[in-house]
Amino acid sequence: MALVLISPTAMNLWYATTPSPDPSTSEGVLEQTSDAVGQAGRSFWEWFSGWPLHVIVILVVGVVLLVVLRRVISHVTERIAVGAPKGTEGSWKDWMRRTPLVEDAIAVANPLANERRAQRARTVGSVLNSAANIVIGVMIVLSILAELGMNVGPLLASAGLVGVAIGFGAQSLVTDFISGIFILIEDQYGVGDVVDLGSGAEGVIEEVQLRTTQVRAVDGTLWWVRNGEILRAGNRTQRWSRAVAEVRVPVDSDISTVRAALDRAAETVAADETFAAEFIEPPAVRSGVDMVSDISMTFTILAQVRPGMQWEVSRALLLAAQAELRAAGIRRGETSTRTAAATDVENP
Repeated sequence: MALVLISPTAMNLWYATTPSPDPSTSEGVLEQTSDAVGQAGRSFWEWFSGWPLHVIVILVVGVVLLVVLRRVISHVTERIAVGAPKGTEGSWKDWMRRTPLVEDAIAVANPLANERRAQRARTVGSVLNSAANIVIGVMIVLSILAELGMNVGPLLASAGLVGVAIGFGAQSLVTDFISGIFILIEDQYGVGDVVDLGSGAEGVIEEVQLRTTQVRAVDGTLWWVRNGEILRAGNRTQRWSRAVAEVRVPVDSDISTVRAALDRAAETVAADETFAAEFIEPPAVRSGVDMVSDISMTFTILAQVRPGMQWEVSRALLLAAQAELRAAGIRRGETSTRTAAATDVENP
């Protein structure tokens, strides 16, 4: 194996002929690179600070606004639905708590009132949430299109025409939904009410939705009624009701004796512990004779009672009237009962 020996003189000569790097050249390259990066950054920021940043800001603000609005709506409607009590004294959530309402007292007396209130509150909350989604969503889209330089005027006109076309095509559906919203907001009827919606749909309300109302008839038939087709609604269990007991006696009966017997019957029912709490006004016999035929005279006992109790009170009045008339030696003729809601009979 041969070894190559390089003399010190040759090494010095090689180092002398090798060029050393120029410091000024390296600094120039770094400066050019730095300038290029800075120029690219400035160009990107000038581009990004234009419509991209504006679009991002619009999206962020719109989403935050929608989330906050939906949360407030859901919070308020849910608290109304569950009937939450007022917060403890000094709690930071006091301002978010609702104060006790008259509906709370009604809910204690009527268990269906809770379900009715919850259904109404949650349905209205759902409508408000949907409206918030549509309004804020449309505002976001229009703002972004305007930021991109598009003319939103023709777009709005086209959307209006499309909306009109859809409205004509789904007119009945829109009518049902709008009617359902007003039924719930105005509290025309609710779960547990006894109603007459016309066209034979008469019974107890089982469910109220935005498009339809479900009514359970006495024979068990479940009626599905479109809200847009309800032209009138008779509610027999709203606010207060009136029990009407019609008593017929032979035409030759002594009127004073009959009235005295019916007065005692009314006092007996009013003093009964079973019905004492149901009366808004005590039962009384209407003055005079309501009807006279060839064979009978008709007297009427009226009582203003809590909603839904008119039928039971009417039956109790008839039983008491029969007992008192029999004790007075008066043979009772045909007897009938009628009930009237507050909206049907204002003045007896």
